Amino acid sequence: MDTAVVWYRDDLRVEGNPTLANAVDEAEHVVPVYVFDPRRRGETRYDTEKRGAHRARFRRESVADLRESVRERGGELFVREGHVEDVVPSVADAVDADAVFAQTKPATEEISREHAVRDALGDDIPFHRRLTHTLYHINDLPTPYDRIDDTFTPWRKNVEETTPVREPVPAPESVSTPDVDAGEIPTLSSMGIDEPPTDDRAVLPFEGGETAGKARVNRYLWEEDRLREYKSTRNGLLGSEYSSKFSPWLAAGCLSPRWIHEQVKQYEDERVSNEDTYWLVFELLWRDFFQFQFLKHGDDFFTQSGIRDVEPDWKQDRQAFRQWAAGETGVPFVDANMRELNRTGYMSNRGRQNVASFLADALGIDWRWGAAYFEEQLIDYDVASNWGNWAYQAGVGNDSRDGFFDVLAQAERYDADAEYVQTWLPELDPLPPEYAHRPWQMNADAESTYDVVLGVDYPEPMIDVTERFSELRDQ
Repeated sequence: MDTAVVWYRDDLRVEGNPTLANAVDEAEHVVPVYVFDPRRRGETRYDTEKRGAHRARFRRESVADLRESVRERGGELFVREGHVEDVVPSVADAVDADAVFAQTKPATEEISREHAVRDALGDDIPFHRRLTHTLYHINDLPTPYDRIDDTFTPWRKNVEETTPVREPVPAPESVSTPDVDAGEIPTLSSMGIDEPPTDDRAVLPFEGGETAGKARVNRYLWEEDRLREYKSTRNGLLGSEYSSKFSPWLAAGCLSPRWIHEQVKQYEDERVSNEDTYWLVFELLWRDFFQFQFLKHGDDFFTQSGIRDVEPDWKQDRQAFRQWAAGETGVPFVDANMRELNRTGYMSNRGRQNVASFLADALGIDWRWGAAYFEEQLIDYDVASNWGNWAYQAGVGNDSRDGFFDVLAQAERYDADAEYVQTWLPELDPLPPEYAHRPWQMNADAESTYDVVLGVDYPEPMIDVTERFSELRDQ
């Protein structure tokens, strides 16, 4: 064919991208285009924003980096604003395209936009879609996605035993694009988004783009040699060293999971192969599982009752939700994690489990409010991973928990010296660890000694935490 349009979505890379590679192989000229669709920001039905400032900044940086990568190959990334079903067909018509290539994703909004673009293109312009967001290709699964097990472990074992991971496709050496107005990458302010705050307490600066993502992989695996300790350190809370933190680049598609898998296998060949190195692949499998589960269950993941069709009596307490979101619950481990999220767009996996459990289990508030707030704030938001994990914690999803996270015991286990809590709640810095985690246990003399007054310097707890956890244990 003469000309193909490549509609970029959440696959903002040139390495390990079959959508781009296939288009370059099949067409003489390629028109890569990214569309800033206003529907990917703005207010949701949960009174949250679809995309907050941290993720908006990361996305803009990722698009800019992709443009540079395409330019290095002699081409151009065309940037437009508008509804994708208007913009993509318009671009295809302007360049007299013979086909459109695009990433496909499993969630309902993403699928509906894909269908809208296909319908607008009509029958004259073929639409070629590629699943580029998963480690395993859907056509290689031993069981069709609509019949896969809803429990992770049997699915994982079956896939590991029967299915090889495809090798990542190399980046094209050159990209030939026609002479079309490239368009400007919109600024945050032009999109009505404030610049996100910066904070030197952040675990990483999280610069968007494939270049920065590969640099993080190189640093974590090869320069600092940390993969050998991945599993044993992944529950950390402070600093860049704990966990890989590849998730923001995976979520935006700046890194291919197959490319990361290849890097892990090379590391195992050249350095060490142990339970820690395997565990990173294990986490990629969890990510895949949720992607395929969303293909299977669709909209059910966004209902109160989830895929298990259970009906807990969720509260609709907006004031309590706002306290949780602002990190003003009076429970330090919860508040520290939420304040880190609000300031940086990131939170550890350990923190996510605890704050989700506190909202859904301890407060009994509709879990979807929390999932929507994470969608707004998280720099590494991925629709399937986010909503799948929240449903899991709320007891309405896959492998759902029957228990809860005791945030007090968790704090004392994973933050024994209260360093994390006091990093994000400096008003508690004068307190010894036992009071930093349970400030309500201070009497008047202790408040005077440490010059920290509950209800003045730090909020009183919004619930009797000890009593509530006792009730949950008895249920």
